[in-house]
Amino acid sequence: MQLLDGKATARSIKDEIADEVQLMKKGGLREPHLVAVLVGHDGGSESYVAYKIKDCEEVGFKSSLIRYEDDVTEEELLKCVDKLNNDPDVDGFIVQLPLPKHISEEKVTLAIDPAKDVDGFHPQNVGQMTMGLPAFVSATPQGIMELIKRYNIETSGKHVVVLGRSNIVGRPMSILLSLKSNPGNATVTVCHSRTRNLKEICLQADILIAALGSPHFVTAEMVKEGAVVIDVGTTRLPSDKTKSGFKLTGDVVFDEVAPKAAYITPVPGGVGPMTRASLLINTLKAAKSRM
Repeated sequence: MQLLDGKATARSIKDEIADEVQLMKKGGLREPHLVAVLVGHDGGSESYVAYKIKDCEEVGFKSSLIRYEDDVTEEELLKCVDKLNNDPDVDGFIVQLPLPKHISEEKVTLAIDPAKDVDGFHPQNVGQMTMGLPAFVSATPQGIMELIKRYNIETSGKHVVVLGRSNIVGRPMSILLSLKSNPGNATVTVCHSRTRNLKEICLQADILIAALGSPHFVTAEMVKEGAVVIDVGTTRLPSDKTKSGFKLTGDVVFDEVAPKAAYITPVPGGVGPMTRASLLINTLKAAKSRM
C-alpha cells in the first residue's frame, strides 16, 4: 500500500507556483490577485477561506476578503459580483458556498464572469470541461486528477467507480476520467443513493472514488485487492481527542481498506490540500490569460 500524500504534493505545487510568480514579478508583471467573498459565519466556510488566504500569501499572490453578514440581500451580493467582474485588478474570485437560503446560489454562480470563475462552477466552464476544451475545472476534481498524474497511476482502460453524483465532485470527476486525455480514457461508473448492487459494482473498481459525505461508508468488503482508493469525504465528527472537539472523517474506513489498496488517500492530508492547491492553479491561469 502506498499513501497518496496530498499534503506533500500540494506543497510541491505551491513551490512551483511561487517560482512562477517570482518570474512574473521580475518581468515587470504584477502578482495574481484572488478575492474571496464570504457571507455569514459558517465555521467550515470561515476555516476554508482562511486557508485560501494563507495559501495565497505562501505563493506570493495578492488576496482580498470581502465579508457580508447573513442578512445581506441578493441584490447587494450580485452588485458585488458585478463589481469584481469589472475590476481589472482582480484575476479571479470565489463566492464561498453555502449561501443563506434567501440568496439563489444559481443566480450568483451565473452572474460570475467565466473568465474569473476560478471555482469552475459556471456552466460555461463546466460545458467546456465536458467537451475537453480549456476551462477552469472545479478544484476538487482537478486536484484529484493532479494527484493521479503525479503518482503515475494508470487510468487508461481502467474501470473507475465514482460514489456520488454532485455537480462539484462526482459528476465532473466522472467526465474528466472518461475524456481522451492522460489521466483519462477510463470506463466510468457513477453510483448514487438509488444504485442497486452497490457492493458488487465497487468490487469491480480498479479505481474507487468515494465522494458521498457519508463517514465510514466504504468498508474493506467493498474494495478489491490492489485497487486505488481516493477518499473525498470530510465529515466533522465529535472527538474528545482533539483540541477543536471534532475530527475530520472520510467516507472510507481507512484502517480496514488500506491493507487491500495499492494506493489510498488519508483524511485529512489527502484530497483536501489538493483542492486548495487547485484554486491556486486556476488563479495563476486566470492571471496569465488576463496579462
